[in-house]
Amino acid sequence: MQTERYRGYTLWGHAILQQEDILQPARFASSGTVTHETSVVEVSGNVGVFDSEEQAESSGLAWCRAWLDNHV
Repeated sequence: MQTERYRGYTLWGHAILQQEDILQPARFASSGTVTHETSVVEVSGNVGVFDSEEQAESSGLAWCRAWLDNHV
């Protein structure tokens, strides 16, 4: 999980392992969470599926920034 501060909010980028079979390479679903102080403001659904945990987390953070830019 990656976090960052943006426009007074805390953003969380999540990577969720999506490995269907142990013989297949790991894939990671992405999601994001926007919080302000101790409250959850918005949570995404699945933003996409990526080959690395870092890509998935970065995508979740990008979703959070875009959500804030369009709603706050």
